[in-house]
Amino acid sequence: MAAQRRRQLQTEQTSWTDDLPVCQLSGIGHCTNQVYQADGSSTEGHSLEDGWLRFRSEDDCFLYGVFNGYDGCRVSKFMTQRLTAELLLGQLNHSHSDADIRKVLLQAFDVVERSFFESIDDSLAEKANLQSQLPEGVPHHQYQKLLDKLSKVEREITGGTTAIVALILNNKLYIANIGTNRALLCKSTTDGQLQVTQISVDHTTDNEDELFRLSQLGLDPAKIKQIGVIGGQESTRRIGDYGMKYCFSDVELLSCAKAMPIIAEPEIHGGQKLDGVTGFLMLMSDGLYKALESAHGQGQANQEIAAMVATEFALQTTLDGVAQAVVDRVRRIHRDTFVSGGDRSAFC
Repeated sequence: MAAQRRRQLQTEQTSWTDDLPVCQLSGIGHCTNQVYQADGSSTEGHSLEDGWLRFRSEDDCFLYGVFNGYDGCRVSKFMTQRLTAELLLGQLNHSHSDADIRKVLLQAFDVVERSFFESIDDSLAEKANLQSQLPEGVPHHQYQKLLDKLSKVEREITGGTTAIVALILNNKLYIANIGTNRALLCKSTTDGQLQVTQISVDHTTDNEDELFRLSQLGLDPAKIKQIGVIGGQESTRRIGDYGMKYCFSDVELLSCAKAMPIIAEPEIHGGQKLDGVTGFLMLMSDGLYKALESAHGQGQANQEIAAMVATEFALQTTLDGVAQAVVDRVRRIHRDTFVSGGDRSAFC
């Protein structure tokens, strides 16, 4: 019955989200990861794992998000549907203060995280049941079917996503961020320049605040920074990723932690007034800016990508066209750098 209720809820969320008005003042661009061959050709590394949302409610509440999934798309898809339900079903109104809105955002992320883990309860129970059936001292090939079932179940409970969410209410901008996606506010100045400001913080093993947070849990920040990744990911905050959340004591790097080190609490900025601002807001996954950093080096990716967007405004007829053209351009730069065989090709 629990599984049936969860499937019903998922169906209801999907149909409800499909009926929401898409914000026509936004555009989406995307591509899958590519694996380069020696001859310069490329193949798809894996299917698209990211998710996004862009809605405008009837009372002029704007909600945008980019979710960078890994080890599958289950968590990012869950996030796009459930987070929308937690923010656009009357939880927000124009009388709310900045503190009220930040509280609603924090609660929404917490509910989504807990709801996702509830949705995999049956898979976790099945995993435990299958593991209890594994015989000891018997060659693997003699119970391969059991191992195949276990592998399938494990795929259902693995994976996670980072998230960047932008909310505009009362002409104020709020950013909620978990992980390594970025939000850039790009303003046109009076002298015609483009002022690019990153209003999100990268939650990585290079972030001194994050390293301090982890050190307070009894972990070695120097070792974490040296290794650079936790559970195969650079992000220190994530949605999902059951193994890193509830089995962290089995991970050597995290085994000394006094509490859960990988968290799903967003860092929230705002509200930032948008009165008199001319320009655009850009949300992007780390795959986009890291691809450009691989080709051109670190330090200028934000400015370069924002400049590409500004250029494409004059060339494209739709905002989707603008976004996709920028993604395609970064992809070509990355590929051309690899093919060139130059100094940066080894980084691509």
